[in-house]
Amino acid sequence: MKTIGILGSTGSIGTQSLDVAKKRGYRVSFLTAGSNAALMEQQIREFHPEKAALLNEAKARELKMRVSDTSTRILSGEEGICECAANSGADIVINAIVGLAGLRPTLAVLNAGKNLALANKESLVAGGELVLSEAEKHHAKILPVDSEHSAIFQCLQGKPSNAAVKKIILTASGGPFFGKTEKDLEKVTVKQALNHPNWSMGAKITIDSATMFNKGLELIEAVRLFHVRPSQVDIVVHRESIVHSLVMYDDNSVIAQLGLPDMRIPIQYALTYPERYESPVEELDLAKCGTLTFFAPDEKTFRCIDLCRQAVEKGGLYPAAVNSANEEANAMFRAGQIRFLEIPRLIEAASAAVHNQEHFTIDDVFSIDRQMRETVRALAKV
Repeated sequence: MKTIGILGSTGSIGTQSLDVAKKRGYRVSFLTAGSNAALMEQQIREFHPEKAALLNEAKARELKMRVSDTSTRILSGEEGICECAANSGADIVINAIVGLAGLRPTLAVLNAGKNLALANKESLVAGGELVLSEAEKHHAKILPVDSEHSAIFQCLQGKPSNAAVKKIILTASGGPFFGKTEKDLEKVTVKQALNHPNWSMGAKITIDSATMFNKGLELIEAVRLFHVRPSQVDIVVHRESIVHSLVMYDDNSVIAQLGLPDMRIPIQYALTYPERYESPVEELDLAKCGTLTFFAPDEKTFRCIDLCRQAVEKGGLYPAAVNSANEEANAMFRAGQIRFLEIPRLIEAASAAVHNQEHFTIDDVFSIDRQMRETVRALAKV
């Protein structure tokens, strides 16, 4: 019986991961989340983890009272989350935390020599070589959970030793504003931006999809995971979200991975790799899908893609900087403090002030995080 741990168990990826674990009969050694004590209580009672942690300390105290009749040990704060990540009996840990908050738990998992199923793209974006070197040092595998990177990973499984990857092609849904111009986007509301056509995700990620910053993050993550140059990563808008990504080899053959837009497919593959088992999702019927369409992204209107491409080309702390600037701007938009189109403008302006350094520590990453958040708020006059 495989044992798993889940960082971010109450979010969209976390709850779907537990659904996969239940169907596969896996044991759950720990669960962590931000502040949702009520849902965490339900999960504890169903999956009986040895440990659970909430980032919010007041909510952790509430949770401890709620589950005092169980054997689950309740921890709190970032320290408690990292303790769960590092000190558990899990064979593999899923990191489904949203944002830069997932970086320290990622490093804790890898430092413990445990395999990591990674849905927290910000870990690789901001942490870069810190994360990759930690995995190499402790002989831990990083298995992608994002549907796009899982697709690329799967397309590479049959790669002959003498073949070279020419391009990685990331597919993007285009979000709720596909085809819109800058003028169209001047007065869009948070509600409109949260209306994703294909995927059910958390608020932060859904806004990132609307700005297409999410695709920029995935570009950076693809560069890190698959050891390619930024110029080798193309993006194509595929509205149906059936083709999850593609790999072009040096002979111009293109291998694609297809499936219904359901995150349980890549979650299960990360947990069962290199084996495949019966899916928790219904099979893909291409005849029912009908036409599959592909378009070039409008990078003039959706400028976040190019901002991320520039950041990974510059390297060093730039990817961390644009990520933190976006996290702050995204939160401010959701709070009604700025307009939608101010998000890329603030990211560009804030990251322009970065004093870059090629080699950095985790303290440098969090220092640039504080700097970017302060700069974004100052520029927005909030």
